[in-house]
Amino acid sequence: MDYRRFGDTIVARFDRGEEILEQLRAVCLREQVKLAEVSALGAVNDFTVGVFNTGTKQYKANRFEGAFEIVSLTGTVSTMDGEYYAHLHMSAGDAEGKVFGGHLNRAVISATCELILRVIDGRVDREADPEVGLNLFRFD
Repeated sequence: MDYRRFGDTIVARFDRGEEILEQLRAVCLREQVKLAEVSALGAVNDFTVGVFNTGTKQYKANRFEGAFEIVSLTGTVSTMDGEYYAHLHMSAGDAEGKVFGGHLNRAVISATCELILRVIDGRVDREADPEVGLNLFRFD
């Protein structure tokens, strides 16, 4: 992984074999990012995404292995109880053009991942909402 910061924007390259969520966390902790918007593209060969069931308040995880292009990776970095918190969604397409996606749990890079992190001057914490079953933005 390598990255550069240009004002409020961090441009990062994650490399083959690295896991996206781990690398994003490392950059954010190093740069003391408390609030940001994330977007990325690249290629992965092993990823797990989930879909939230509002009735059961649980995620169903789906794991995919093989050659996939990230067609969309978007999300936010914020805090929960003052600590780093990332919420990302990813869609990836296979050789036939079929796309799979959802809440990102894990993604291992097969070639590269180009990630843009737009740092926002501010802070938004999260709080568990028992009715919804998710950790939602909390504005103080």
